[in-house]
Amino acid sequence: MTQNNDRHAMKMAKKKTARDKIMATKTGERGLIIVHTGKGKGKSSAAFGMIFRAIAHGMPSAVVQFIKGGMECGERNLIRDHFSDLCAFHTMGEGFTWETQDKTRDTEMAAAAWEKSKALIRDEANQMVLLDEINIALRYGYIDIVDVVAFLRDEKPAMTHVILTGRNAHADLIEIADLVTEMELVKHPFRSGIKAQVGVEF
Repeated sequence: MTQNNDRHAMKMAKKKTARDKIMATKTGERGLIIVHTGKGKGKSSAAFGMIFRAIAHGMPSAVVQFIKGGMECGERNLIRDHFSDLCAFHTMGEGFTWETQDKTRDTEMAAAAWEKSKALIRDEANQMVLLDEINIALRYGYIDIVDVVAFLRDEKPAMTHVILTGRNAHADLIEIADLVTEMELVKHPFRSGIKAQVGVEF
């Protein structure tokens, strides 16, 4: 047992030395463009996890919801009731596109949400801004991907983090992003007849 422990300690010491050497080269710091996409569940949940982490560090933040405005949202309730001094929350959408069934109205709402997003990002007091489900608005052409990419590339303050969520992230957005995570669907209770549940989906 002692021999195994000694071997393990030596192995971990080598790993630590190699890791420390790598970490010593990582000295840059800047605001990131972060994309959460894919068919799997957890894109918005992971993004809100980052917002709550920022709140815990006292970092002023903001959220714009492009699509989910028509439904109750636990994250919105928590932020509104307890952290509104640190995180502005703007629900701009009126529900999923198959529920609204009004492309003109959806386009108008998405355009308004994008204008609000740009104002929040330009405000350097906001250190992190979440654009929840913006990828859906981009996919349906409610807002222009060229405009979004140009704004993030040319106007985003250097130290502001921006998170963009939703399925089918546009290739041009992925190209300019610093961090892209694709949630892969392996199994989902919906396929077994289980509805969306409080605390899990919303």
